[in-house]
Amino acid sequence: MKSPTCKLEIMFQKRLEFINEMKETIKGSYPEFPLDMSKKESQQVCRDLALKGVEEMFEALQHLKNWKPHRQTDLSEVSIDKDEFLEEIVDAFNYFFAMLIVTGFNQEDLFDAFLVKDDIIRKRLKNGY
Repeated sequence: MKSPTCKLEIMFQKRLEFINEMKETIKGSYPEFPLDMSKKESQQVCRDLALKGVEEMFEALQHLKNWKPHRQTDLSEVSIDKDEFLEEIVDAFNYFFAMLIVTGFNQEDLFDAFLVKDDIIRKRLKNGY
């Protein structure tokens, strides 16, 4: 196996290594993949991984205390633990990366899809979407 050359590739590789370790350590923690996305069980795996990622994002949001527009008191003096906030976002990314991996996507697929979507949203912005 060639060594990873970019950070995104390293992130995918590390997640794949972790998934494989989980499969060996905790039987049934991950299914064989790539998943057949036409199957109900495969779609449930994706849904579960996505919901776990969303849950981690909610945990990150719990660290934000000064966002309510109706709050009269400014809580800017309340510090946010940026390390814990970032850790929860990393947890979310890990679940989203796992979902991509088990469905057969890799870092190139994600990057290519990112570029396509970036072009679409920039055109929408330019054209008053």
